[in-house]
Amino acid sequence: MAITLPPLPYADTALEPSISATTLQTHHGKHHKAYVDKTNAAVQDTDLVDASLEQIIAAAQDKGDKGLFNNAAQSWNHAFYWNSLAPSASAPSGDLAAAIDSAFGSLDALKEDLAAQGAAHFASGWVWLVAKAGALAVEQTHDAATFATDDAKPLLVIDLWEHAYYLDHKNLRPEYLKAVIEQHLNWDFAAENLAREGNWTYPA
Repeated sequence: MAITLPPLPYADTALEPSISATTLQTHHGKHHKAYVDKTNAAVQDTDLVDASLEQIIAAAQDKGDKGLFNNAAQSWNHAFYWNSLAPSASAPSGDLAAAIDSAFGSLDALKEDLAAQGAAHFASGWVWLVAKAGALAVEQTHDAATFATDDAKPLLVIDLWEHAYYLDHKNLRPEYLKAVIEQHLNWDFAAENLAREGNWTYPA
């Protein structure tokens, strides 16, 4: 089965004005689609043609196939990112809220950490909230690096590539981060990821 481009989990106007419909149409419909299309082209007529995206990512890592890894991992990261956002922010509760307080002291402190690490990150990449070794942590990855097949469990991610924000915020990445962190992080999705047995998997 080919890897598919999952639809956005909300209307392309749902994140305005923080992220415009134009940005979502370009980011999802062109960037994400291109990663999916290139992944499918790379695995056609190989033993990975029927593999899950997570299996493709792991195989590409094992083989040192950077081209396949970059496209497969970016496909995964983008789908996870769309789900990490919501038209309006929920509030962490239950086990997630307790884990945030334990690791960071407060939700505001976590938000500050996400914003600071996201703003300080050099060049393209991602800033993640992950669960590892029994605690939550903020982690950065460069380029296409992913937690899709890592021992750490990803809970949320924010895209730091310029195409995620440049049409709306120009070079002001901190402005984009503030808008997303304060208004659009999907804490319900984070709670589901914390509670699930394994890691989130790319939709078939």
